[in-house]
Amino acid sequence: MYIFAFKVFNLKIIIMGFIKEFKEFAIKGNVIDLAVAVIIGGAFGKIIASFVADIVMPLIGLLLGGVNFTELKWVIRPAEVVNGVEKAAATLNYGNFIQVTIDFLIIALAIFLAIKGMNSFKKKEEPAPEAPAAPSKEEVLLAEIRDLLKEKK
Repeated sequence: MYIFAFKVFNLKIIIMGFIKEFKEFAIKGNVIDLAVAVIIGGAFGKIIASFVADIVMPLIGLLLGGVNFTELKWVIRPAEVVNGVEKAAATLNYGNFIQVTIDFLIIALAIFLAIKGMNSFKKKEEPAPEAPAAPSKEEVLLAEIRDLLKEKK
C-alpha cells in the first residue's frame, strides 16, 4: 500500500510540474505565435499549390509536349467488369507525385527566401569588447618586485 501511495504521489508531482510548465509556455505567447504561423502557413500552402497546379505545371507540360502531370500513371491492372460491377483499375499515379514534389520544392524555396530576408533585416549585434587579458606570470612577478622595491625606499 505504501509503495502504491508513493507512486501515485510521485505521478501527481510529475503531472503538476507538467501543467506548470505548460502554463508558462502558454502565457509567454508562444502558443498564439504558433497558431498564427499554422494558419498563415496553411493559407500560404494553398497559394503555392494553386501556383504550381495552375501556372507552373501547365507550362512545364507545354514545354514537354502537352503533358498533363496529374494524368500520368502506370496501370498495374486495368479496370474490369465482373458480374455487372465495374472494378476500378489499379494504378500508380506517379504524375501526381511529381506535381506534389514540385509543390514541396517551391514551398521550401519560398520559406528559405523568406527566412533569409528576415535574417537580413535583423540588427547585427556588435560583439562585446573582450575583457583585458590577465597579466602573465612574469608580469605579476615583476609587479611584485616593483612593489617590494618601492617599500624599501
